[in-house]
Amino acid sequence: MLAAKLGGRRDLARPLGSCLATALPQLLAPVLPPRQGPAVHPALWLVPVPSLAATARRRGGQHMRHIARHCAHALRACGRPAVLAPALRLARGAGDAVGLSAAARAANLAGRVLTRRDALPPRAAPVVLLDDVVTTGATLSACSAALTGAGSPPSLALVLTEAGRHDPT
Repeated sequence: MLAAKLGGRRDLARPLGSCLATALPQLLAPVLPPRQGPAVHPALWLVPVPSLAATARRRGGQHMRHIARHCAHALRACGRPAVLAPALRLARGAGDAVGLSAAARAANLAGRVLTRRDALPPRAAPVVLLDDVVTTGATLSACSAALTGAGSPPSLALVLTEAGRHDPT
């Protein structure tokens, strides 16, 4: 994950997106209402967590948007409709969260995760919030609150890894 996020390894977006696409159907089954009639699935609306604009410029773009795009492509290739919805952005004033406590991370994002109305999923659509690393949950919480406030609450949040997780097995 670090190579994709910090090391400029854009080639890793495809396999990381495929990993997310593999996990999503099993994770969504318990949270989405059962379908009536033929098994036609509604489109999943994939909302990537945004990076700070300056950070994204330095790293060659919004890495989670690239990963989410590949996730949507992999889902569609397996017959599951999916749409990339870059519906979130960070307002000016949000800073880098590296080294911040949980409370400081939450304060850093308070009122600074904004929605892009032109990219919001439709109401009642199944929304999946995608992030690379969860550290304290402050970012996911702020992004979820922004989407919920705009009428598109996430059905699920999915991350690729957890910070500080050092399991040798």
